[in-house]
Amino acid sequence: MRPIVAVVGSGPAGVFVVESVLKSHPEARVDVIERLPAPYGLLRYGVAPDHLKMKSLATGFHKTLSNPRVRFFGNVELGRDVSVDDLRAVYDAVVYAVGAPTHRALGVRGEELAGSLPAGDFVAWYGGHPEYLTPPIDLTAARAAAVIGVGNVAIDTARLLLKDVSLLEVTDMSRETLAILAASNVRDVFMLGRRGPHDAKFTTKELRELGELPGVDVVVEERDLAGLENRELDGLTQRNLEVLREFASRPRTDAARALHIRFYARPVEITGTEHVEGLRIERMAYDEAGKLFGTGTFEELPVQLVFRAVGYRSVALPGVPFDERNGLVPNAGGRVLHEPDGPPRAGEYVAGWVKRGPQGVIGTNKQDAAETVAALLADVAAADLPPRRDFAEFLTERGVPFIDWEGWSRIDARERALGAAEGRERVKISPLPDLLDAAR
Repeated sequence: MRPIVAVVGSGPAGVFVVESVLKSHPEARVDVIERLPAPYGLLRYGVAPDHLKMKSLATGFHKTLSNPRVRFFGNVELGRDVSVDDLRAVYDAVVYAVGAPTHRALGVRGEELAGSLPAGDFVAWYGGHPEYLTPPIDLTAARAAAVIGVGNVAIDTARLLLKDVSLLEVTDMSRETLAILAASNVRDVFMLGRRGPHDAKFTTKELRELGELPGVDVVVEERDLAGLENRELDGLTQRNLEVLREFASRPRTDAARALHIRFYARPVEITGTEHVEGLRIERMAYDEAGKLFGTGTFEELPVQLVFRAVGYRSVALPGVPFDERNGLVPNAGGRVLHEPDGPPRAGEYVAGWVKRGPQGVIGTNKQDAAETVAALLADVAAADLPPRRDFAEFLTERGVPFIDWEGWSRIDARERALGAAEGRERVKISPLPDLLDAAR
């Protein structure tokens, strides 16, 4: 009997699981369950709109999810519409691939002030996520912003704050979003890393893009690049340092905007009464043993916005074990465990960030998915699979208004039509009622 697999989550991790199942088992069928009406998760809502090449991965994702052995169930949420027990009764195996939707706290005084927010909220807003329709900050009331973190999310945040909006006209961003970015008064952005440049997490391509922003000076201090000659550095780090040294060698111009990339800068306190008025930082250094320490030298940056790009975090799913300490579902090679170091739960698996933590790039999920699917298919091959009822019939009986692949195709067609009217590939629909209307 051919196995029937449910994948909860249609972002990159989930799609790579589907792809792996289809390639590894010629008869398996897969149902993809997504709480939003539209698929692709992080690729649709988290990848910066101006990264058009990365966005083009959707073509391959579309091919995978439109396979005749795959069905899409959008607008269906685990815990709201169905339970784990429901899924276990319908499917031979369930894979949770729900990502990391919340953000790590910075843990400093003033973090709760207005104008201090997770960078991920800003990303979700400009990415057109249905749950982030309102701008999380007032860009007209600030002239300077701090972005805390030196990963690709920090780079995306800094770039979108400083980029000429006319260069975003080709993206899938809505007119409303473009207008808000165009009205921004932010002129200086400080991107801050607590450690040295050799510990930064960004990739070279994204870093280099910052130096190509027209009308923006990129400022790097020579002292932040000193003392690395005797360290053993991998190829990526060496390439990053080459770009940073090139930035540091550039003379300042009369550019209207500036990006200040600072390392060895530990946030100590976000200052202000009701709204962010500044950010106090401490200069850091490494001792002879390579341990980071505070030098006792402080500086206050006159910023009115603080974006915290210090990492994402997964949250517990209803009915699924969760390791609060590490922020992931306890698992062994993708098999869900009852508890860390405990026995596996039959028929339940995990993939992506909720499996290994928020690390790696989109492509990292491919090997991760292959590991999980190998475990799943090994277990399925050794099991006696009982007859299963159809999930579409189950949802219909329960009165759950799901969006199938044809519904998503109608959303896709409407977005492309909106884009064609403006000479763009697509214009993203964001409000949930509008998405549902387009689907139906």
